Amino acid sequence: MMSRAGRAGFVLGAMVSCGLAGQDAVAAENGAGFYLLGGRGPMAGYLASPGVYFESDTYVYDASLDAKKLLPAGGRIVADVRSQVRADFLSGTWVTPWQFLGGNLAVGATMPVGYVRVSAGVEYDAPATKQIINQALRDSATIVGDPVVSAMLGWHSGKFHWTTGVMVNMPVGDYRDGELANLAFHRWASDLSGALTWFDPDTEIDLSTAVGMTFNGTNNATDYRTGTEFHVEWAASKALTSALSAGIIGYHYQQLTGDSGAGATLGAFKGRVTALGGTIAYNFEAGKTPVSARIKVLREFEAENRACGTVGLLTVALPLTAAR
Repeated sequence: MMSRAGRAGFVLGAMVSCGLAGQDAVAAENGAGFYLLGGRGPMAGYLASPGVYFESDTYVYDASLDAKKLLPAGGRIVADVRSQVRADFLSGTWVTPWQFLGGNLAVGATMPVGYVRVSAGVEYDAPATKQIINQALRDSATIVGDPVVSAMLGWHSGKFHWTTGVMVNMPVGDYRDGELANLAFHRWASDLSGALTWFDPDTEIDLSTAVGMTFNGTNNATDYRTGTEFHVEWAASKALTSALSAGIIGYHYQQLTGDSGAGATLGAFKGRVTALGGTIAYNFEAGKTPVSARIKVLREFEAENRACGTVGLLTVALPLTAAR
């Protein structure tokens, strides 16, 4: 059986990121989606006990797009794209003592900040003519992204734990109109999701999944509206010692409706991608405070109308105040 620190850390690493969202290259304007694929994992459906929690998610993404494929970025049409993201998502979550429909209520907020670098081999004037107007473009910036606010309900019944929640992207970040590198989206967006975890405290096996739908508003700077997006994540993990656990993780993304607006010159541009990877977590105490540290690495494949890359996430979570 896990120690108290191990069990507390195992739970912490799952529930704090109810507001986590941010840059992830998907078929959409700028090749970027609001929901951070890979953000959920083991214990995705578990909501911790009432208290205030802090989480830092360090996100690394390296991707490329085939030279023959086009991408809408900042109101421009580019190809032969290479992108890098090095960002941190700082999240605070309050799991309240209040209940609604039998579930505990949690509210949270996330602030992204990070470095984005994008290069493109060519820029075209329009998709139809494909007349080259620029070559060897480079753009990079350290940016504050859009803040995200969230609310979640969580329930427990024996070995089953489940949550439902909503996240809202607020378009007040440092959006760079007409530039290739952006961490902000300049559009309202919301994500509705549900997650389920089966956790056996005797075998310490965890099976989790999270499913959601993202609804996007219009970027008024480019008159571009990204279509409705579907995402599902899954994880299977097991505690190896009182402090260490490991498992396999994955996700699938698919855009259900096409992009629209005058800026959507590539048409519907619906995309999809799948990723598989692994995760390892280590739980410990800093003084008397339980801390969870988790690493995730995923490789994308079967990409359509989007860049394909490798995702890395380092998550550190701890309670600021919580019932012990």
